[in-house]
Amino acid sequence: MPARRHPTARQVRLGTELRRLRESAGLKATEAASLLGVNSVQMSQMESGIAGVSEQRVRRLAANYACTEQELIGALVVMATDRTRGWWEEYRNLLPAPFMDLPELEHHASYRRDVEFLHIPGLLQTADYAQSLFSYVNPESPRGDVDRWVEHRVRRRVVIERPDPVPYKALIHEAALRIRVGARRAAQAQLSHLLEITEADHVSVRVIPFDLDGFGGAGSAMVYAGGTVPQLDTVVRDGPNGPVFVDAEAQLARYRTLFRRVEAVSLESDRSRDLIRRVAKEL
Repeated sequence: MPARRHPTARQVRLGTELRRLRESAGLKATEAASLLGVNSVQMSQMESGIAGVSEQRVRRLAANYACTEQELIGALVVMATDRTRGWWEEYRNLLPAPFMDLPELEHHASYRRDVEFLHIPGLLQTADYAQSLFSYVNPESPRGDVDRWVEHRVRRRVVIERPDPVPYKALIHEAALRIRVGARRAAQAQLSHLLEITEADHVSVRVIPFDLDGFGGAGSAMVYAGGTVPQLDTVVRDGPNGPVFVDAEAQLARYRTLFRRVEAVSLESDRSRDLIRRVAKEL
């Protein structure tokens, strides 16, 4: 398979998982390459996502690494052979790479968990809210660029609006409800949209109230996307240069624990809806 110039985050993740299996087996890359019948450069390209991997090679590598986790092997085969070209491909070369990687991750996720403290989560934002947010953060950007960012963000909602929606939980701090990213009317419309979308059975929104003692989790904002098997879960966090994808098992375990701790102190769904209504009336 020809080398890729710009592998996607999903392609890189496949290579990362193959490397982890090799390292767990105690094999060097040169040894694995020899067992597969390729050279070390080809092995490196497969493990970095630069080169594609066939189903046959994924299964041969798993056998060479004595991996017996059939669900994981099957999930890796799907990653290797999937040729989905989703709606986000329309924006390739028009928007930065992370704009492609996030909807692809969401498309393949088995569930989604968000924790937000300052803004309404992206999947729940109205167009006006997103417009105000992007315009404020990027005041020098041409209007056309901002419009594309907003359009892209709104289209990402398809994962919770399609016929087979992704189960979705969002933990949102009361601060995010009260910060007026846009004008008063836009803020009220955003909260109304939030209430409307929580009527769906697959969507849960719970609020972390201001009136909470001993809460030190304000630094635990995250997007948690469940994989088809737990080993393929992914956490996305904001970094200084854009989204950071986290997939090391120890880190995933840490973020699972953080989510459970924040969820445990969040208001139940009915009380959360009452608080959202009250904030909307106070605007």
